[in-house]
Formats: sequence, C-alpha cells, structure tokens
Amino acid sequence: MIEIKDFIKEIETEIEEIELGTLKPETEFRKLETWSSMHALIILAMVDTNHDVTLTGEELRNCVTIQDLYNLVKSKKA
Repeated sequence: MIEIKDFIKEIETEIEEIELGTLKPETEFRKLETWSSMHALIILAMVDTNHDVTLTGEELRNCVTIQDLYNLVKSKKA
C-alpha cells in the first residue's frame, strides 16, 4: 500500500478543482467548497483502478477525513 501522502496526490490529481498540495490527512473532503457527488464517483473509481479495492457508497459516506478513507482502503488491501 502506498503512503498517505501519495494517496492524497492521487486524489488531488484526479479532482481537477483541487490545487495540488492543499489536502491533508485531516481534511474533511465532503466539506471542500468544490465537493460534489461526481467527486465521490471519481474517488470510488480511482480507488478501484489504482488499488484494486471496491468501496461502496455507504463506506465512502462513513469516511469523514482523507485519513479515514486511506485507512479503509488500506484495511481492504490487507
């Protein structure tokens, strides 16, 4: 599994509205000004493609921070 800093870079790269270097592990991603349901789909696809992990919408909704999301993906990889 990649480190969280690289996971954050993946998210920043996938979501064009997010400036590189702005997200932190403690960022509550759904509170981002540009957040939309489309971004949720982008993250689900990114995790599936890059990490071969399938997340449900409910699992994503239960994550508050990027750290929560990273921990979930990491736990499903184990």
